[in-house]
Amino acid sequence: MTNDISGIKKADVILIIGSDTSAAHPIIAARIKQAVREGISKLIVIDPKKIVMADYAEIYAAQRPGTDVAVLNCIMHEILKNGWEDKEYIKKRLEGFDKFKAEIIQEKYEPENIEKISGIPAKTLKRIAELFGKAPIASIFYAMGITQHTTGSDNVWSIANLQMICGNIGVEGGGVNPLRGQSNVQGACDMGGLPNVYPGYQKVVDPNVQAKFEKAWNCKLNNKVGITLTEMFDSAYKGTLKALFVMGENPYLSDPDQTHIIKAMERINFMVVQDIFITETAEYADVILPAATFAEKNGHFTNTERRVQRLNKVIEPPKGVRTDWEIIQLIANAMGSNWSYKSAKDITKEINELTPQYGGITWERVGRDGLQWPCPNIKHPGTPLLHKDKFACGKGILKGINFREPAELPDDEYPLIMTTGRVLEQFHTGTMSMKTEGLNNLAGPMVMISVQDAEKMKICNGEILKISTRRGEITAPAFVTKRISTGVIYIPFHYKESPANRLTNSAIDPIAKIPEYKVCAAKIEKII
Repeated sequence: MTNDISGIKKADVILIIGSDTSAAHPIIAARIKQAVREGISKLIVIDPKKIVMADYAEIYAAQRPGTDVAVLNCIMHEILKNGWEDKEYIKKRLEGFDKFKAEIIQEKYEPENIEKISGIPAKTLKRIAELFGKAPIASIFYAMGITQHTTGSDNVWSIANLQMICGNIGVEGGGVNPLRGQSNVQGACDMGGLPNVYPGYQKVVDPNVQAKFEKAWNCKLNNKVGITLTEMFDSAYKGTLKALFVMGENPYLSDPDQTHIIKAMERINFMVVQDIFITETAEYADVILPAATFAEKNGHFTNTERRVQRLNKVIEPPKGVRTDWEIIQLIANAMGSNWSYKSAKDITKEINELTPQYGGITWERVGRDGLQWPCPNIKHPGTPLLHKDKFACGKGILKGINFREPAELPDDEYPLIMTTGRVLEQFHTGTMSMKTEGLNNLAGPMVMISVQDAEKMKICNGEILKISTRRGEITAPAFVTKRISTGVIYIPFHYKESPANRLTNSAIDPIAKIPEYKVCAAKIEKII
């Protein structure tokens, strides 16, 4: 997030796209609802499912899944055509505007043409553009409904384009605000949990960076970019990846094309799973290492607004259970290293020394409220707002993005679009939340289908349906509703009884390498 959570109330207009915010990020959703109820902000929601947040919206629009670039380009087309862009901001802070405008102002992005592609009426697209374009300050919140596409990088760049031409980056209440999918995803990325960077997003291919970490860690490091999660399982399936260490992850349920994932895990020579419970993935492991829960260890989380927060141990872990860092250190030393961390505090000190954004976020300073990075030194107060006076790279770069269709579209055999997501009552693959009977009673497997499609297929609420794609089939009870678009079905991915990711497409974004969870061709049949 370029901005902070407390700044939500400073937005005149808030756009939510590709985020079921109240289900997946309920605290931020509550802040947005509050801003709308108090008359501070007007809300626009663009989503194929009429999410709860749409009930608070000034404008709600249901796009065909996978058409986000077309919709965003159309909104920018209308803003530029009517002169609602921030001309002074563009002149002072951006580059590439003329070439960008030439792309976006083309006739193909006229609302009447985009209506045919996206399913959003032209008049609604015009209303969105006017409300957003004329707003003194507007913010955008998005999540995996934007990123989990083969065009995910294009979607994000288009959001950045829109916010730049409207002058909404570097201002309180504005910004580009991705909502992270789990409680410490931001922190994991910050600490080098990506295949192309060391902690602090320092590139592994940079010789100076490599030399810095080699000196600090007293070892020789590989300067080659690694592979992503999806690529790991492809390599395991092919037999080129021989061993896998899975830590706090359940790819059996969370990764696309489950049949492919299972076959890959069966072909791995040696797999270790380190977790707090026996997961479905752990059933395929050669070794299972029991790890301490959040309440049994000290450390830090970094949340979606880049705020580093203290994690304080309140109970002792069971006998034989260790914290994650202790387990990793024991394995490293058994393999010939000489690590000597005594506590999480020692690791934090090393982070301060090697990660520029975390330089001033010391163990002693974090306190009750935390600190937001970048915080380069111990006198720095932290940074709630990024790009305030200038962009990190100097000037913001505009780039016209061409609309591309998803990797798989409906046809005569698979006439529906399937998309996936979360429900409020369960968390991710249910490793923790499904051990709570009350939550299980509140929400279970289902396939959300429109009233129109249900009537056409003579489907009643609660009937068991077979849902099929080119990768497999599952069964789930029908949930007939007006909240989903005609031609689209929605399945929450949490449930092993009806694993949505048995069906999803593993085609990936060529830049981010994220799979296209949010769009695939499907069909449904009644089980007689």
